[in-house]
Parts: sequence; C-alpha cells; structure tokens
Amino acid sequence: MKKFFKFTLLILLVIVLVGTFVFLYQKSKPKVIVYELVSPSVIDLEKTTVATGKIEPRDEILIKPQISGIIDVVYKEAGQKIKKDEVIAKVKVIPELGQLNAAESRIRLAQINTNQAKTDFDRVSKLYNDQLVSKEEYEKSEVTLKQSREELQAAQDALEIIKEGITKNSASFSSTLIRSTIDGLILDVPVKAGNSVIMSNTFNDGTTIATVANMNDLIFRGNIDETEVGRIHENMPVKLTLGALQNLSFDATLEYISPKGVESNGANQFEIKAAVVAPDSVVIRSGYSANAEIVLQRAANVLTVPESVIEFSGDSTFIYVMTDSIPVQQFDRVPVTIGMSDGINIEVKQGIQAADKLRGSEKNS
Repeated sequence: MKKFFKFTLLILLVIVLVGTFVFLYQKSKPKVIVYELVSPSVIDLEKTTVATGKIEPRDEILIKPQISGIIDVVYKEAGQKIKKDEVIAKVKVIPELGQLNAAESRIRLAQINTNQAKTDFDRVSKLYNDQLVSKEEYEKSEVTLKQSREELQAAQDALEIIKEGITKNSASFSSTLIRSTIDGLILDVPVKAGNSVIMSNTFNDGTTIATVANMNDLIFRGNIDETEVGRIHENMPVKLTLGALQNLSFDATLEYISPKGVESNGANQFEIKAAVVAPDSVVIRSGYSANAEIVLQRAANVLTVPESVIEFSGDSTFIYVMTDSIPVQQFDRVPVTIGMSDGINIEVKQGIQAADKLRGSEKNS
C-alpha cells in the first residue's frame, strides 16, 4: 500500500514538472504578430477647409422716416414682398407748441400785410384809372399785393406742414408716408401703430420703420482661421451646406477676404464673403447658419494609401511592404515619396506599386 502511494505521488510530481516545463517553453517562444493587409488605391484627393457662418442678403436697407411723429397706420408686415415707392406706414405729426404758435403768428401777420396791400392797390388802381398816378406806381402796388399774397400762402403751407407734415399742393411727396426705397422682401417691421418715431439727424440714426432686402442677391458671411487664410483667394469655388435644409448643398464663389483678422477664442479669424447661387425653387431665409467647404488642394487619379500605414522618421517616410506570408508574414521597410493628404488618405508618388500588400494595423489575437 505504501509503495502504491509513493508511486502515485511520483507520477503526479512528474506530471507537474512536465507541465511546468511545457508552460515555460510556450511562454519563452516569440509571439507571432499578424497584421492587417492594406492595398493601395487610385482615387481623387481633395484637401478642404470648412468655414462657419450664415446666409444673409448682400444689402439690407433700413427704412427711416423723414419726419418725427407717431405711427398712425402700418400697412405691411415682415415676410411680404414690396415694390419701390410702395407705402409701408404712415406717420402722424405731433406739432411742437412753439413752432405752431410761430406759424400761426406768421399767418396773422401775412394776412394783415395782404389786407393792407389790397387796400393800397385798390386806391392806386382808382387813381391810375383817373390818370392821377403813373403806370410805374400802379405796377409797384400790384407787385406788392402779389408778394403779400405769396407770403400768406407760404405761411399757410408752413402751418400745414407743422400740423400734418404735408401740404395740399405736395400731397404726392408727403413725408408722412414711409415708402420702400427698393424692390425686395420685408425682413422686419419693428414698429407698431402708436409708436413714437424720430427722423435721422446729426445726433441720432433715427427710428427704423422696416428692413427691406433683395433676397435674390445672397451672400455667405463667415470666418476662416489664420492658418488657412493664406491658401485661399478670391473666385475660388465654395460648397455651402445649410443646417436648416438637410441633404441640400449650394454653389458659391469666394469674393472677399478681410485684410484684417479679429481675435476670437484665442485664435485669429478672418472674415470671408461668398456670392450664393441658389435655385429659385428653394426658399432661403436670412440668417440661416451655414458651413462653407473650400477646396484648398486637389489631385486626380493618384495612388494613395491610408495615412496610418506611413512611418515618419525625421524628414523621411517609409512603408512596410509584404514580401512573404509563409510561414509568417514578412515585410520590407521601403522608403517612399509622399504628396498631398486629405487627413485620411495620402498620395504616394514613388516607392510602391498598386499591386503591393502593405502592413496595416495589428490584428487582435
């Protein structure tokens, strides 16, 4: 019995020793690494940058009153189309008391002068008919009467302007009727009936009655980083995508690059503008946010590889090209000449062929 126990213990000990040896041997063997294989491809490369901004009319016209007062009637509202000289609103004039008193006093004085001139003219006219005064005296009296009547009419017109903002003789040129100065679309009418408005003068810009713009002449206004502004120029094509219009893109042409940068969030940004070309079937509203994609560099039908397979060493670049796969993968480190990159794929000008198999990332074991 004791012999059997000893024999069993010996067998177990041998098994443990053999197992330990096998385990250590397996651990000491070098691990075979298997890589994904990548094939070069011939494609078109484009290096682009994206500028963020918004769509807006090239010109927004602020319609302001030519006279101060209170909005009496508003005839239009935002979103309506309008023609040049079409009335947007009417202003009711609130006369200033001092000006009103002065105008009324001017009328009374002009009336007195007119009455006196009429009396003098009648007297001179009777004397002229009796040939007691010369024709020159008669004509002077007649001119004085005409001048006094003209002054009376001017005083009455001045009073009408102070009270109503217009005269009966110039109703078609009324400054109380606020008219559009262009054909376009009304973007905003910030006033309502009863609001006080003031005319533009040296001390203030005046009250805006409406904002009108030609929505057929739109531009993209955005900003581009200083690291890329030197690579763009006027007349470059631009592709616009609008957040409000999914799956639609529009062509545009870069027409302005600001000569001066503005610091924003620690980076210098330069304003750019691009003329938008949009089909008539699409309604674009002022203020839509947009992204402008600008092609900085383009290469057609070039041999490319994923940028991740390139090894950069100083000023040199290398690619690992597979030479054998049996019993294990074997690769040669080949120097290559690279070209432009779009951030994902990179052009390879020299060093490899389209049929080569390249070392990619390591496979998960």
